[in-house]
Amino acid sequence: MSTTHKETTVMTESTSTHPVLRTVRLALGSVLARVYLGVIAALAIWAVVVSVGDHPDASFAGVVPLIATAPVSLLVIVLPDHTSMIFFAIGLGALVNAVLIGWCARALGQGRGGSKPTG
Repeated sequence: MSTTHKETTVMTESTSTHPVLRTVRLALGSVLARVYLGVIAALAIWAVVVSVGDHPDASFAGVVPLIATAPVSLLVIVLPDHTSMIFFAIGLGALVNAVLIGWCARALGQGRGGSKPTG
């Protein structure tokens, strides 16, 4: 009787969540997606640190995280000219790419687990 109640509760929780949010949560649960987000965060911090200092390549430091989060981050071209829009474009691009990486990792992982060779 308690197992039925638990199953009902689990089904109610999973069906009450919006499908897009559920997909994002499952995709960001992937280790590869989290590593990608960590790399992008490190690149963004590096770009800010290098841009603050007097380095000859400081003006190009912000391009590296933009390219790493392309193609979505290229929408910075049409956004208003403000520093915060660069971080918005990098964040949105990183989130979209991480979801795609996580989705691909889940899809490939499910395909690998279901096909066992018979011998």
